[in-house]
Parts: sequence; C-alpha cells; structure tokens
Amino acid sequence: MTAPGTDPGVLRRRATDALLRARARTRLLTGCVDDHDLTAQHSPLMSPLVWDLAHIGNQEEQWLLRAVGGHEALRPELDPLYDAFQHPRAARPALPLLRPAEARSYVADVRGRVLDVLDAVPFEGRPLVESGFAFGMIAQHEQQHDETMLITHQLRRGATALGAPEPPPAAPDAGLLPSEVLVEGGPFTMGTSTEPWALDNERPAHHRFVPSFFIDTLPVSNGAYLRFIEDGGYGDARWWHPEGWRQVRAQKLAAPLFWRRSGSRWLRRRFGTVEPVPADEPVLHVSWYEAAAYAAWAGRRLPTEAEWEKAARHDPASCRSRRYPWGDADPAPEHANLGQRHLRPAPVGAYPEGASPLGVRQLIGDVWEWTSSDFLPYPGFRAFPYREYSEVFFGSAHKVLRGGSFAVDPVACRGTFRNWDLPVRRQIFAGFRTARDAEPA
Repeated sequence: MTAPGTDPGVLRRRATDALLRARARTRLLTGCVDDHDLTAQHSPLMSPLVWDLAHIGNQEEQWLLRAVGGHEALRPELDPLYDAFQHPRAARPALPLLRPAEARSYVADVRGRVLDVLDAVPFEGRPLVESGFAFGMIAQHEQQHDETMLITHQLRRGATALGAPEPPPAAPDAGLLPSEVLVEGGPFTMGTSTEPWALDNERPAHHRFVPSFFIDTLPVSNGAYLRFIEDGGYGDARWWHPEGWRQVRAQKLAAPLFWRRSGSRWLRRRFGTVEPVPADEPVLHVSWYEAAAYAAWAGRRLPTEAEWEKAARHDPASCRSRRYPWGDADPAPEHANLGQRHLRPAPVGAYPEGASPLGVRQLIGDVWEWTSSDFLPYPGFRAFPYREYSEVFFGSAHKVLRGGSFAVDPVACRGTFRNWDLPVRRQIFAGFRTARDAEPA
C-alpha cells in the first residue's frame, strides 16, 4: 500500500472515518469526568478540558463550515474566546467559556453540518480541499487536542477516570538485540511532497546528506535512566545545558516528572494510579534538557532530526524513503503503540513488525522522541493554510520531537510528522533515544 491516492470516494471515506474516530475519542476524554473536572484548571500549563472541547468545535466551524462550505458563522462571538494565540492557557479559566452542556451541543451542531459539507464538496479545484486536505487537517487538529486532554488527565488529581488494556510485552528476542545500529552516510529524501494530509512543516520533500552515525536500537528505558539518577546525574553540572542546570537547581529536580522515591523504590503516578517505575518501559516525562544531560553522561548525544528521519524512513536496499519504518502500509496494531489503545508505553523491544529496515524499533508510537534540532522550515517551505500552524514557532526556542507517543492517533503520526515544544516541557509524553558519530573509515 502507498500513500492514499486521489479517488474521491476513498478519500471521502477516509475523511469521514478520521473525523468520527477523533470525535469518539473526544467524547471519551470529556465524558469520563464530571462538570467540575471539565471546568477546573488542573495545571496552569493546560487549559480546562471544556476549553479544548469548544475550541475543537470552533476550529471545525471556521475551517470546514466557513472556509470550505461557505456557511455563515454560527457563533462568531466564540472566535476570540477560543483563539489559542489571544489567551495563554493559564488565563483561560477566567474567560466566559461555554459550560459543558452548551459546549457539547455546539460541537455536535457543527459536526452534523460538517458531515453534510463533506458529502457534497468536490475534492478538487482549491488547495484547501484537494484530496480532502482540510478535513484531514481538522481530524489531526482534534486528535492533537485529544492528546493534550490526555496530558491534562495525567496531571489531574484524584482517582483514574480512564482504562485500557496492557500493551504487548517485549518480543522474545529483545534481550539479544544490538544496543545500536549503524546508519551509513549519504543522501536521503527528507519530508514529503506527496502525502495528501501532510502539514506545511513536513513539506516539501528534499534531499539531505547525513554522515554515518550510530543510533540506539531501542528508546532509552526507565532502568537505564535510573542509572543516570543513581550516578548523581541531577547533581553534576557537567552533563547539563546551562539553562537546564538552572532549571534543575531552581526546581530541585531529581527525577522525571511524576516520579518519587519511597524508601529504596521509585514510584510514579500514572493516570491516578501510583505504581513502581517499570524498568523495561521507555522513560517518559523528561524535558529536552534531561534527555540531553543523560546523553552527555552516557558519552553520546541526541540524534538530529535528519538522523532520526533517515533511521526511520530510509531503505538502503531501494534507496527510497518509506512512509513508515515498516513500509508504506498505514499503521496497524502490530506495528506501533498508537491511538490511546494502551495508557502507557510498551516495554522496550516490543513491536518487532514495526522495525525499520536496519532493525531500529519503536520509532513510531510509545513516546515522542526529543532530537537535538531546532524547529526550522525546510528549504522551499510555504505556510499553508495559515502562518500560525508552523511558521510563528520556527526558531531556536523550540526543539523538534519525532515519532509520536501512545497518545497519538495514526492520522496525526507519519514518518515525516514533526512535533515541537519548549525544551523545558516535561508534562508531554516524551522520551528519547541517543546517537553517536561513526568513526571515520
């Protein structure tokens, strides 16, 4: 299977499925708690859940009803309330937000009208609707806010409101895998010009030369990260970026977010449950500064974004870039831990069927992976359909994350997908793997 083609019927079904799947997840995340939890701000880092809910509907109205369908605004007075650039997250509880019942009614009204537009609009003639792009963009937007709401669930106090089955165990050969693989130097195709729902910062496809390097076969585990902690990693300035060291000292950091020591054991809080830290899971809830400090302590470094993508997509046998590490087929449950199917990362060494051509595992799903790279445009970048999606974030303030976490839906996760955040962020579902330069021949 290759990237979806241009058959209108196929694309329409794909858009419908993506929108319905996102909405089912939104209902789960907002329907499992009471109105108090929906309107409360569980952390100044996050919005009240009810803000995310109405924002999802407002963006859908603006882009799919107004921009695509040509409809008059249903609730124009909501536009400034739910503009993420006008109101920082910490200030949103003070706004005259829709109450939960009204927010649910609004998003349901918008969705009913959107499905009518989807049935009628031709998928051609305008860049916004070509191959159903606007519908894919809005499905991705909703899923991104679903991941944000799941982070809020992790931050909220009280009993767990969510459940999910356990992820699969590590594969039987996990303990026999090499610790790293060599990625030979040379050019490869980075980014995409053909993926119909790829966002502007993933475009265009371009050639990138990457020197030879080694990259970890598996993400860094909790057990490995514990060795950094036990060796005094949080107390040794040698390993830290100066700003990271300032954060460590100012906030008295000693472990990943949500961890605490209890006697000789380390415990963590995960969606309302306190449990022993599992040594075999990828480390989670670490900032870019923590990831970089661990890598320095280990005598390694974080991979660049180009190195990460080459390890994930480049097939040395065919000299082409795949859509995903395993090939061009859409993600299936045997490939990766995605879509909130499980509420935790799978153990390192799981998902052998999702490995790259060189045998690197878990590049997609489980945890977002910090890279060393700043979030910058590709050569030939063009903002579309609005500057505020990507362009306003370009620069050295944000670091790139790749790969997606267990909280990411497949519609918002590709081998080319780029995430970005401030290097201090710890509440996100982020971990990392390390790399090193190959010795000259």
